[in-house]
Amino acid sequence: MAANEWATIHLGSVCLKIGSGATPRGGSEVYLDNGPYALIRSQNVYNDAFYREGLAFIGEKHAAELSTVEVLRDDVLLNITGDSVARCCQVDKSILPARVNQHVAIIRPDPQKLNPRFLRYFLISPDMQTQLLSWAGSGGTRNALTKGMIESFDVPAPEDVNEQRAIAHILGTLDDKIELNRRMNETLETMARALFKSWFVDFDPVSAKAESRETGLPKHIADLFPDHFEDSELGEIPAGWKPVPVPDIIAVNPTRPLRKDRVASYLDMANMPTQGHRAIEWVQRSFGSGTRFINGDTLLARITPCLENGKTAFVDFLADGETGWGSTEYIILRPKPPLPAEFGYYLARDESFRNHVIQNMTGTSGRQRAPASCLTQYLIARPSTPLAEYFGNYARLAMSKIRTSDEQSRTLAAMRDTLLPKLISGELRVKDVERFISEVGV
Repeated sequence: MAANEWATIHLGSVCLKIGSGATPRGGSEVYLDNGPYALIRSQNVYNDAFYREGLAFIGEKHAAELSTVEVLRDDVLLNITGDSVARCCQVDKSILPARVNQHVAIIRPDPQKLNPRFLRYFLISPDMQTQLLSWAGSGGTRNALTKGMIESFDVPAPEDVNEQRAIAHILGTLDDKIELNRRMNETLETMARALFKSWFVDFDPVSAKAESRETGLPKHIADLFPDHFEDSELGEIPAGWKPVPVPDIIAVNPTRPLRKDRVASYLDMANMPTQGHRAIEWVQRSFGSGTRFINGDTLLARITPCLENGKTAFVDFLADGETGWGSTEYIILRPKPPLPAEFGYYLARDESFRNHVIQNMTGTSGRQRAPASCLTQYLIARPSTPLAEYFGNYARLAMSKIRTSDEQSRTLAAMRDTLLPKLISGELRVKDVERFISEVGV
């Protein structure tokens, strides 16, 4: 069906619900770490996906007070205020039952008239995002989209809902693969962090051997751990391991060569990940003044609130032999041989290490930063070389898999972003795109 044969659907006339919620009485004080009801806020709503990070929970009483903004499967969520205005996604059905707060609108079209997934892709299309941001900024000092604005949206779409569904399915196939990759990477990251903590922080295999229990590890790995502890400045540590300050086994802010005005990969603080090791985006920029790094270095944000938020990265995006650069607010960690480079990253993600760095921040409120010198007061039990090497091999394989799937996701996202406006506008036909996607093996 060509675009000139499409209908113009007035959103207000086909929706079963358009409305936002509220903050429960008591505010964040009533939020639960987990609970029967999720409370969706603007930080959960992004154009590429629903983000579970930072999801709040509430109990039966406060959920009942927000019963009119119950979120249902397939609902479209739109951020309507603040800096994140116009971001849009569909609810992650795995977090239901849920409510929304006042910064998020529920848009629930009649699925017999307008496919919800098609609507979501229409709302995140480049032209519509530009329009939404323009409307949001036209009413005063605070960005906001009103219910009246949302009801006034005109959505060009095939009259046949099956055609709408087919368009959404194509785009969704790409998004689903990206989401599958994201979850796989999250699992790999979680497993590697857990292994680091078990072996090098909690010393679980040593405890098991000391108590004549099974370690749960293959014999050739279990044999790398001693069978008893010994006292040290750190308390009890595995026999034969020595407590040492971080700089004894990890180079802190090592010198990296990069000529002034040389164009090189640049990573700013905004693109440092809070979860996972991969940088979000990086650009080519002439070197001026900043922290320099190479592949295998770990970058740790040292300034508030970036440090507390978990901004940490393992550099694996540079060309062979390239030196990159970024914010002056990074601490660079590079384990000294025989420790593997990956050891530095997992140490930087360890909770006790991060707490030490955070507790040593200095400066005025809102501008606090951690000095690299505070790492001299943090002691690590230095493991044996064979064990460190074994962990390095495991971590390297996990991080390589994460990098490969992340790069695939970037390619798929670029494909989706190219196809989205052409499909939503009717410029491309469904059958042609289905054939193309099949040929590239998605």
